[in-house]
Amino acid sequence: MPNDYSRELSVKIDKKYLRLLAEKYPNAAAAKSEIINLSSILSLPKGTEYFFSDLHGEYEAFLNLLRSASGTIRDKITMLLSDSMTEEEMEDLAQLVYFPEETLKEFGREGLKPVVQKITIYRLIKLCKELSSKYTRSKVRKKLPADYSYAIDELLNVDTTDRDKKRYFDEIVNSIVDTNAGNQFIIHLCVLAQQLAVDKLHIIGDIFDRGPRADIIMNELINFPDVDIQWGNHDISWMGAACGNLALVANVVRIAVSYNNFDVLEDGYGINMRPLSMFASSVYKDDECKSFAPKTLDENEFDNVDVKLAAKMHKAIAIIQFKLEGQIIKRHPEYYMDDRNILERINYEDFTVDIEGRIYKLNDTSFPTINPENPLELTDGEKELLNALAASFKHSELLNRHVEFLYTNGSMYCCCNSNLLYHGCIPMNVDGSFTEVHFNSGVFKGRNMLDHINKVAKNAYYGGDESSVDFMWYLWCGRNSSVYGKSKMAAFENYFIDDKDARIEIFNPYYALSNREDICDKIFDEFGLNPASSHIINGHVPVKLKDGESPVKANGKLYVIDGGISKAYRTRTGIAGYTLIYNSHHLALAEHNINTEKNEALLAGQSIENKQYKIAPKMKITEAMPERVMVADTDVGAELHEVIEDLKILVKAYEDGIL
Repeated sequence: MPNDYSRELSVKIDKKYLRLLAEKYPNAAAAKSEIINLSSILSLPKGTEYFFSDLHGEYEAFLNLLRSASGTIRDKITMLLSDSMTEEEMEDLAQLVYFPEETLKEFGREGLKPVVQKITIYRLIKLCKELSSKYTRSKVRKKLPADYSYAIDELLNVDTTDRDKKRYFDEIVNSIVDTNAGNQFIIHLCVLAQQLAVDKLHIIGDIFDRGPRADIIMNELINFPDVDIQWGNHDISWMGAACGNLALVANVVRIAVSYNNFDVLEDGYGINMRPLSMFASSVYKDDECKSFAPKTLDENEFDNVDVKLAAKMHKAIAIIQFKLEGQIIKRHPEYYMDDRNILERINYEDFTVDIEGRIYKLNDTSFPTINPENPLELTDGEKELLNALAASFKHSELLNRHVEFLYTNGSMYCCCNSNLLYHGCIPMNVDGSFTEVHFNSGVFKGRNMLDHINKVAKNAYYGGDESSVDFMWYLWCGRNSSVYGKSKMAAFENYFIDDKDARIEIFNPYYALSNREDICDKIFDEFGLNPASSHIINGHVPVKLKDGESPVKANGKLYVIDGGISKAYRTRTGIAGYTLIYNSHHLALAEHNINTEKNEALLAGQSIENKQYKIAPKMKITEAMPERVMVADTDVGAELHEVIEDLKILVKAYEDGIL
């Protein structure tokens, strides 16, 4: 039983809270009005959530998926306008919604003709009305552009069945077109349609690396009204580089060079590659660096680097990375990663290396920057190069803005509407128990481990703690890192050893165990979720659909939605990515086989005249809701219920004269 002191303290706290609440609702009438407002919101259908994973810099594909709402907008256009438009016209309208500015440029400086502008505005208003039907007017207003908020609000809410109101509607549209504001107004309506179609956006990790322009994706996410991110190991790598981890600076540069992605470094983030180019040209001038030829999935638009030079740059930064990784490993024996200090395991007389107790012959024996007596020692040239690269990362304004956004809107995991979202894994033992991992400040497992990683990652960025900054590298590739979850990262082996057995990366037991319902239930219990109604949404490991693998596992409790948005994985998966969609009616998977040629042309400012395109994802409902899910059934609904109860107490306090 609470004692008198605790009771008195509780009363004081309650009064203080009520006084704060009273500042916003100064009388009973104001509080009652808000109760009515919030209660009505609870009766609306929940907004549509979209889940994407493993974007890997593929900005063209992602922009298409996001702006098209993974085909939903095209479906709405068909539903609303198929009786008055041809298939080609509906396709053109859909394309306008996805890429309004780029599409309008196709019509020249003047854009659409006035008569076409009017027709288009009517059609877009109809589309926006449909997409906004599940939201309150106040929520829709928050999404309206400042310049035309009044006009759009009026058009969305005018009853056109009333003759006088129809005349009023027409006059607004005529005025917009007559004042030469039609094209700009159309752009705003298109952006509104995009934002209404996707209420909440979840990114299940790995925005960066492999693809050409992760910076463009980040710009899009920053401008999206409601987004959360669950960090992947490739995101952690860039975050760590921005924190000052030199091994991750080298890693980020190495991966970009390995995929011939100089644009994201130089044009995207202003990272100066000239010091690396000059260093590599000098040190490796007589080395063909055959194992380091970059994979060219995308051509650089702004900086086309010679392939032979890129290979030299690739090797130069890789060797630097291996040195820096060895230094971190020696500083942190608690990582238990001495076997990954590869440069100290090389016999520099016969050029063999000891990997996991087995001796392998190296396919490359040119190490001009390595001192066999001290393999981890950086040369003066390497130190100078690193200082230049680190300065570029530190002073990149856009990169730091993007990393700040990742920290502010991201975390290791997210629980949202009975769904558990994370990128990699919850490290497990073969018996299904959670792995106990010894980090410098204690022993962690399960949810506690992910919470701890959250704290360390934020301390690395905001606190600058050296140990935390080092730990960002462990998160990138450590065997018990939840965002990685493999026995090793075999980068060295892929470069220097021909025997494929040396390159095998063994997955954590989680990846096999999580296909079982009982294991998923165990994870739900760990995170305080109801096993009967919850789902795990996972990324990281591409789903090989072409080999018969399904993204839906554990009898519908686990969704793995890394489907190959990245071009690097499309040959493995056989598709171009997944979108998981959760609306008030169902969970559905959109399977994409995207023809992005038109969108690539639009984004590049090229002509698309006389070409036919079709973007049609294969949509499959994976779980129908027993009853339509309303706001009252969501996490937001639970919060609103609490506010309503607090407001009821406030009303009683007013009525009883307590306030």
